[in-house]
Amino acid sequence: MGTEFLKIREVAEVEKILHDLFQMLYSAKKVENVPLDEAGTRVLAEDTFASIDLPPFNRASRDGYAVKAQDTFAATDEKPVILDLLETVEAGTVPKKKVITGQCTEISTGAPLPDGADGLVMVEFTEKIDGKIHIYKRVHHGEFIAHKGTDIGKGDLLLPKGSVLSPDKIGVLSAMGLSEVAVIAKPHVAVISTGNELIESHDELKYGKIYDVNSQSIQSAVKSCGAVPVFGGIVKDNYDNLKTAIENGLQNADMVITSGGTSAGVGDVLRNVLDDMGEVLVHGISIKPGKPTLVANVQDKLVVGLPGYPVAALTIFQVFIEPLLRKMGGSEASLENATMQLPLAERFYSSKGRMQYALVKIIEGQAHAILKDSGAITALAEADGYIKVPKNVEIVQEGSTVEVTLFNRN
Repeated sequence: MGTEFLKIREVAEVEKILHDLFQMLYSAKKVENVPLDEAGTRVLAEDTFASIDLPPFNRASRDGYAVKAQDTFAATDEKPVILDLLETVEAGTVPKKKVITGQCTEISTGAPLPDGADGLVMVEFTEKIDGKIHIYKRVHHGEFIAHKGTDIGKGDLLLPKGSVLSPDKIGVLSAMGLSEVAVIAKPHVAVISTGNELIESHDELKYGKIYDVNSQSIQSAVKSCGAVPVFGGIVKDNYDNLKTAIENGLQNADMVITSGGTSAGVGDVLRNVLDDMGEVLVHGISIKPGKPTLVANVQDKLVVGLPGYPVAALTIFQVFIEPLLRKMGGSEASLENATMQLPLAERFYSSKGRMQYALVKIIEGQAHAILKDSGAITALAEADGYIKVPKNVEIVQEGSTVEVTLFNRN
C-alpha cells in the first residue's frame, strides 16, 4: 500500500515553511573570488571602494591645445590670439614643459595636462600657421579638462554589495586595475529524475518507455536562476538506488531536486526514503498542477521532490524554488519585473478547491489560457508564463485583468 500524504498544505503555508527553512540553512551566503573576465552577471559579495582617483591625473577631454585661459579672452574669429607651440603630448605620454603666458601645448584626448595650463581650446577653433597657433575662440578656466578624482575619489564607494556585474560595472572595476573580484558563490543543485519508464535521449525508445524530459528542463531552469546544476542521473523506483542518489547529491550540492515518485502510489518510494534520511515537512500542496510535491530537510540541506509531469514540475520549480535559488545567489532582484497585467482573451474555468497556476500565451497584448493537462509537454513550448487563480474562484471572465508571471525573467 502507498504512503499517505501528509496534511495537504496551502500555498502560503508552504512558502512560510520554505522561507523559515531557507533562513535556517542558507542565510549565510558563500563567497568566492573569480577572475574579472569571468565575473559578468555575477553578484558582488561586498562593498567595493575605489583604490585610485579617477581620472588619476588632470587630463584633456578633447583634442586641442592646452593654454592659460586668460591668454584666450581676447580671441575672436576676426582677430585670433597667437601663441607659441611648446610641444605635442599624445595620450600615454607625459608633458615635459610647463605652459606659461603666450605659450600652448598640443594635446590629445586623454593625455595628461601640462603644468601651468588651466584650459583647453578644441582643435576645431585653431589654426597652425608658420609654427604658431592661432586661437579663434576664448575658453574658460577648466574648460575641457577632466580633473583628477572628479569621476570618483580614492576611498569612495565604487559599487555596493549586491550589484549585478553588468558590462558597465565590469568596466568600472577594470578602471581600478582589478584582476579578480569577490562574488556570491553560485549555489549547486543536484537534479535527479526517477521512474522505471524513463530512458536517456541516446537510448532506443521501446514500447512503454519515454524519454526523460525533467532532467534537462529542470537543469536548464536551475541555470536560468544563476545556479549550477549537478546531474544525478536517472534512478529507478527502487529504495536503495534512490537513497544512494540523494546521498551523492547531498555530498556534491547545496540542494537536491528530484522529479517523479512523489505520489502516494505503490511504486512511489521517495517519501519513504526521505522519512528515513531526514524530516519530511511537506507532502501535498493545495495547488494545481503539482499537488504531490515533497519538501524535506535532510542533513541540513533542502530536498524537494517535484511531480513527474513536466508542466507540474516546472510550475512548482518556478513558484517555490526559483525565488530561493535566486536569493542564494544574490540575484533576487531579477524577479522584480517578472509580471505583466493583461486582459484575459477568453473565459477560464478553474478547479475550485485548489490554487491553480494556469499556463498562458501572450498574443497581441492578451493572455490566452493553454487548455492542456500537466502531462502535455507541448504546453511548455507554447507558454509565455502563467496566471494564478485563487482556490475559491471557479470562473475568470473574458476581459478580466490578470497578472501574468513571465517564464523569461532574465
